[in-house]
Parts: sequence; C-alpha cells; structure tokens
Amino acid sequence: MSEYFFGVDFGGTNTKLGILTEQGEIIARRSIPSEVEKGPIALVDRIAEAYQDLLAENRLESRLVCAAGVGSPGPLSVAEGMIIKSCNIPGFGNFRFRAELSRRLGIGVVFDNDANVACWGEFWLGAGKEIKHMVLFTLGTGIGGGIIYDGELIHGSDDNGAELGHMIIQPDGRRCNCGQHGCLEAYASANNTALRAIEALDQGRDSTLQAVRRKNGTLTCKDVFDHARAGDELANETVDGTACALGQACVNMRHITEPQQVVLTGGMIASGDILLPRVRSFYEKMIWTNKPEPMDICLAKLGNDAGIIGAAGLALHSYRQNRLSAVGC
Repeated sequence: MSEYFFGVDFGGTNTKLGILTEQGEIIARRSIPSEVEKGPIALVDRIAEAYQDLLAENRLESRLVCAAGVGSPGPLSVAEGMIIKSCNIPGFGNFRFRAELSRRLGIGVVFDNDANVACWGEFWLGAGKEIKHMVLFTLGTGIGGGIIYDGELIHGSDDNGAELGHMIIQPDGRRCNCGQHGCLEAYASANNTALRAIEALDQGRDSTLQAVRRKNGTLTCKDVFDHARAGDELANETVDGTACALGQACVNMRHITEPQQVVLTGGMIASGDILLPRVRSFYEKMIWTNKPEPMDICLAKLGNDAGIIGAAGLALHSYRQNRLSAVGC
C-alpha cells in the first residue's frame, strides 16, 4: 500500500502545501495566502481545509497519509513545536503550531525551522542526494542555514543551532540586525550586498549604479550583480565582497563539521553564474594547505519546491524512525 506525506512551507505572505509520495513525487499542491494578521488559529484552519480539498481532488483516503511536516520561520522550539517569537509574524509567538495542526489533520506532525526544512529537501532529493554530510546557506534578505551531519539535522541544545548567517566573520565589523557585529549576514545577504554598494556611492565612488540609484531611489542586489556582469568596477568589488564572505563561511564550516558539500539556495542564486565561481575561488584561496580539502560548493536544485519537499521528507524520516509525536501533541 502506498504511503503519502503532507508538506507545509509556512511563510509570512504565502503558505505552500503539497502531498508527496514516499519517493518524493509531488502529487498535489496548493498555495494559500498566510493572512497572518488573522492569527495562527485561522491559518491552521485554512491549512486543514486545503488539506482536505487536496485529498478529495486527488481521491486519496486520509488513512494513507502517514504524517505531515511544517517548515516555519524562527526562532522556534522544535521540541515544543512552536515559534518562540517573530518580529515579522506578530501574534504567532508561543503558539503550539504542531499540536494544533496535528489535531486538525489527525496525524503526527514534524515542526522545524524553514531553513532546516529546505536543507533536508536538498539533502533528500536535491543537490545533496546520496551524501551524508552537507551544509546549506539560504541567501536572501537575510542568511539562514542548515547542517546535515551523518544523515541527521543538527538542532543544537536549544533547537536553534545552524544560525549560519550569524557566525561572526569580522570582529567589530558591520552591525547586523540581530544586534551582533560582523555577522556573515551583514556582508553577504541580498540586502547588505546592495547596502554596501550604496555606501560606496555615498563615499563618492564612480559607478554605473549611480544612474540606477537616481532613477529608483535605491539599489537591489540584482542591480549590483547585473552591473558587475556588465563590467562595472564598483559592482564587481561589491560582488567580490559578498563572495569572499561566503567563501570564508564555507572554510569555517569545512573545519567545523567537514561537510562533503555546501549548497547555496535562495533568491541570490539566480546570479549563480557570477557568484558561485567567485565563492569557490575564495574558498580555495583561504582554506589551509595542511591537507587537501575537496568540498563541492554548488547551487540548490529544488527551487521553490524545497520547502514542501523538505517538510514532507522530514515527516517521512521521523515516521520511519518512530520519532513522531502523538496526534495532538
């Protein structure tokens, strides 16, 4: 008898849903507005309603769905199945998301950080398939991460390990939104890549980016990458700064967990042809020479499906390992 798993990728704007086979094939999917202003109970109700619709539309019996997984913005408690607090999603703090959804669906639910979930998706069916040790960096407005060690996600003592964007790469460096100084995120996120270019323009640097800024009032990371590709000196220096920071982070992770592979995902990898080779180059320049350190640095393969694939995959993994919480817990 076929077994199925339900994946939920919860975001501040939209929540993506999918029902997958145990081999990872998505047989049904849907995206619903999160409407977080209506509160967490309303969202859980809409997820449960959409789940029932997907079952009916695909003529699936609920008894065939063995478990569900949810990827959520953090910080959160995996053990308690809840978001601890979120500045971007008010009203969801200390809400026992896992238990409420489990009660509505009637199956066990796995609840984890969205970056961890994306990491598991790439590990299970994406760029990291067939390996046991992997690190993933999510490159977007901020930088998140996930670590697979010997085929398992690393959560840490308080469920918030693998905050890779907040490793400090420059003591007393740029201030990060987290309150620390010198974080990877403060140098290599999409927002901070654009911000570093803006700061250089404010200091009088000549660049084709100046015209874009005058026209639009600001710059985006995409602007910086596009102008670097066209040969602009400042844009290329800015991209080098981002790539250098990521290369340094890859060196750090190689020494900490010795992954076989580092996977880059998120909106910034759309510029992979100009970013990825530079990250690899900086890694090779910075890694020690005591012994060879071959490590594949590559781009993610699952795109926008990583969240639902990873969530369903974690549900499958927990189900097979007999780690699922009881229904309603």
